[in-house]
Amino acid sequence: MIGSVRGRLLDKDPAGEMLIEAGGVGYRVTVAPSTLAGAGPVGDECFVYVHHHVREDSSDLYGFTELDERRCFEALLSAHGVGPALALAVLSHLPPDELRRAVAADDAAVLELVPGIGAKTSKRMVLDLKSRLGAPETVGAAIGPTGDGAGSAVAEVRAALGQMGFSPSEVREAMAAVAIAAGRDATADTGALLRVALQELGPR
Repeated sequence: MIGSVRGRLLDKDPAGEMLIEAGGVGYRVTVAPSTLAGAGPVGDECFVYVHHHVREDSSDLYGFTELDERRCFEALLSAHGVGPALALAVLSHLPPDELRRAVAADDAAVLELVPGIGAKTSKRMVLDLKSRLGAPETVGAAIGPTGDGAGSAVAEVRAALGQMGFSPSEVREAMAAVAIAAGRDATADTGALLRVALQELGPR
């Protein structure tokens, strides 16, 4: 199985694919938008951790900047009804630690912000991922002393946006940016994350 690829970046497809030449072989690697954006210009050397997904009729590579992203991707694949495309979509909206916080807090609504995931699927995913994802170090602070997710800054931001009258699609758009911000700074409070959301939405 291929675990990583290091080589020269030959092409970047905006649809979410990188072509990497290593040892005279060109590897087509499907990646999230953030990985594609951070890959650097065509012609430079690049490196990605890889999940090699083999099925009866195909053999595909999925690439990640961080090893933890690959681990979460593989955990998502183990959940009922989750394929590579949906797993990659989840990680495009929720960085690994934010995904762990949502699962630890039983916050299935966070997963519903990902296109293609409804209420039933999100609840099943939380149950399936409970034993497969380790908790982030900050999870205690994120879910509060009762463990019910009421203290989650991300959940509070989502609720606030709904109360302010933003549509579900607008909330989904803003929460993608909020998830990235929360993943970068686990200490960010509700006010800071709400400012990120409103900046993302702009004047409405």
